[in-house]
Amino acid sequence: MNRRKSREVAMRLLFQTTLNGENLEEALENLKDVRESEEITKEKDYESVDLKDVDIDYVKRIIKGIEENKEEIDEKIKGNLKNWKIERLSKVDLSILRLCTYELKFEEDIPNRVSINEAIELAKKYSGEKSATFINGVLGKMI
Repeated sequence: MNRRKSREVAMRLLFQTTLNGENLEEALENLKDVRESEEITKEKDYESVDLKDVDIDYVKRIIKGIEENKEEIDEKIKGNLKNWKIERLSKVDLSILRLCTYELKFEEDIPNRVSINEAIELAKKYSGEKSATFINGVLGKMI
């Protein structure tokens, strides 16, 4: 099982729920049918993620952890934004920041630099170089 792909699926689910206002529990129930979360893939023409490479338990733990600690995570993000409001962030960037902030704060078995590097790679893939630099700066202030 691949943590990188698992993070990507988690980020897509976060994006989907942020964009649609969908409940994270519903998104988790529909996890087996990832095609629902592939609007991003169609829009940007990225490869789909094969669920056999994904650690579903990890994805569920991350999604549930973010849901349970969303206020604390968002406060941590807000506290590290310079001249930005969280409401102005793109939904993709916000999803990536929430995912990585959760890992930094609650997943002690993952080194900080690994979480940040993975967030940067997700930003490059789904949001662009400028967003990757921005996300790196925000996350760098957290550690």
